[in-house]
Amino acid sequence: MYGTLSERDLAAELQAQIPILRPSIHAKRANLTVKFQDLYGFPVEGNVDDVNVMNEVREKVREQGRVWSGLEASKGANWFLQPEVRNGIALKSSLKFSLFANAITLKKLIRKGIPPVLRPKVWFSLSGAEKKRSTVPESYYSDLTKAVEGKVTAATKQIDHDLPRTFPGHPWLDTPDGHAALRRVLVVYSFRDSDVGYCQGLNYVAALLLLVMKTEEDAFWMLAVLLEDVLVNDCYTTNLSGCHVEQRVFKDLLVKKCPRIATHLEAMDFDVSLVSTEWFLCLFSKSLPSETTLRVWDILFYEGAKVLFHVALAIFKMREQELLLTHHLGEVINILHRTTHRLFDPDDLLTVAYDKIGSLTALTLSKQRKKQEPAVMAELDQRLRRLNSLKLEGEKQR
Repeated sequence: MYGTLSERDLAAELQAQIPILRPSIHAKRANLTVKFQDLYGFPVEGNVDDVNVMNEVREKVREQGRVWSGLEASKGANWFLQPEVRNGIALKSSLKFSLFANAITLKKLIRKGIPPVLRPKVWFSLSGAEKKRSTVPESYYSDLTKAVEGKVTAATKQIDHDLPRTFPGHPWLDTPDGHAALRRVLVVYSFRDSDVGYCQGLNYVAALLLLVMKTEEDAFWMLAVLLEDVLVNDCYTTNLSGCHVEQRVFKDLLVKKCPRIATHLEAMDFDVSLVSTEWFLCLFSKSLPSETTLRVWDILFYEGAKVLFHVALAIFKMREQELLLTHHLGEVINILHRTTHRLFDPDDLLTVAYDKIGSLTALTLSKQRKKQEPAVMAELDQRLRRLNSLKLEGEKQR
């Protein structure tokens, strides 16, 4: 599906995609707000220092492009795809070592970032989306698109309501063509999985997938593998039980990894889910600059959902001293909002996420989730009974 790019071709494409930002002389002198577009066309406002950071990031992206291109030239176009062991046949020790070396190299490379031009190919392969698509007829997406055309459900109504509010001002997403493409992806998935249907937050996720993957069908399969395999179950179902569990796990981790912050916020009666719920539901797409978000997603599609906890903890850790000086809830929210929206250099965030937060194993997170599930389900059940009781009282009064 994808051709192989030579080092020269890759460098040329990266150069074409990543122009240097040049603020005006007046902006430099007055340190005024500068408006520009980022790598994916999103409008950004920042000062001249922000522009300099963005240019440094562009140079890092170019360098990563050269590294990946060199690996493709020496190891082959799909060197990152590791062969499976079939029928229990043992691999030769030399091949085992080669696969292990490739895995270590790949993990390091992915944490440093996948070049934008290679993201569609690498994501689609490593996430499992390509394998998932291969289990159904090739016409699956187009057939389902035709089958659901014109049908109206609660999900389609909510999708139509959210389309104009999804990244307003983007030169393609905020157009009739962009809205139509995003609508098809979301509506088709709502029929594929009726338990999820549509949940607010998925519009931002699907929109960013569209920009990266370039085609609706590929974006659809990336959304499918994300919701069905990468993230924990029930994050986007009606009662959001999975998301509630993740929030409780995150609160526990904040106590362990950032105890001073957790103690201070608890004394202020600040619930971290006020900010972290959106982070987890939108996978940071609404909070972080686009290239920073996509660097997080690079890791998400290879290492799994634990990166979301690493990043959320890192955001708090980066502003520990400021947060410890706060006295009001609004101050905390403003600090975190200002921090996330100006994290133009992904390395600043990911360095803290992995060097200062420490390890979070999938097994540890799994145990934490199992520990929290009973309390979450009991709370949701109590909430449902309360709503039903209020409903009955209202009916009696009528």
